[in-house]
Amino acid sequence: MSGMFASVILCTYNRDKYIYNVLKSIAENKCPVDRYEIVLVNNNSTDQTEAECNRFAADYPNVRFRYFVERNQGLSYARNRGITEATGDLLVYVDDDALVNDTYLQTYLDFFAQHPEIDAAGGPILPEYETEEPAWMSTFTRQLITGKLYLGDKQREFPSQAFPGGGNAAYRKSVFDKVGLFNVELGRKGDSLVGAEEKDIFDKMTTLGMRFFYLPSAILYHLIPPKKLTKEYFEKLTYSIGKSERIRTKNISTAKYLKRLAMEGVKWGATFVLCVYHTFKFTPQKGIKLLQFRYNVTKGLLGF
Repeated sequence: MSGMFASVILCTYNRDKYIYNVLKSIAENKCPVDRYEIVLVNNNSTDQTEAECNRFAADYPNVRFRYFVERNQGLSYARNRGITEATGDLLVYVDDDALVNDTYLQTYLDFFAQHPEIDAAGGPILPEYETEEPAWMSTFTRQLITGKLYLGDKQREFPSQAFPGGGNAAYRKSVFDKVGLFNVELGRKGDSLVGAEEKDIFDKMTTLGMRFFYLPSAILYHLIPPKKLTKEYFEKLTYSIGKSERIRTKNISTAKYLKRLAMEGVKWGATFVLCVYHTFKFTPQKGIKLLQFRYNVTKGLLGF
């Protein structure tokens, strides 16, 4: 039995359709209730989120469930509030539109108890579509739209330049004493799709020589509604990726931003190669979508 105590942090904004079920999936884990708490941070939801949370608290009175409202709008504000309120030495972030498998919590608790030298970890993020996957979806756009992350069925260190997905990540609480909190200039605010706050944290961790592992038994199923498969969402999300990178890298230094611009040129070359590949595979719609993706990211990166 692990001697660690986990704070499972859920930051939510207008997800009353999903929030009860993700809480339920955590509460029904094969993990003793005295080994974790759930810290829910409501970031000014205007729907029935509070009522759904109250329903969960009534249905699972044995689970330590702590509910907070963060008035500063933005996911990073909510993430930081979760850190402040958490009492655990292990912080596990779970997306508010997802479900977790029944060994999820025990996997994290056991791993960190057995590996004191490791600072963070993440598991697979597998998309669950509410409708069918569109024909234009490819490996890269799937990762972009759904956050899919799968590195196989073996425990391993994350490879260079890779890191856990923000919706399925666990950190020792001490990490944030060393790298600071999430950057509130980054992360989603209301309906904005600016992100990269997790990438910012993991980049700082890498600079300090911290290590993070992939745990195949800590699975998160990410629910994908039809809205996320629309042209409008794709355009907004891909532009926001570029904008996020512009903010993140400029916050570090001008040199970092210029290096990222140079890397964008490399990415364009790879995108053209993939486009040609998909043309020869008679799936041109996949290649066209990748070109649109790259174009929008570049626009966001340049601030156009």
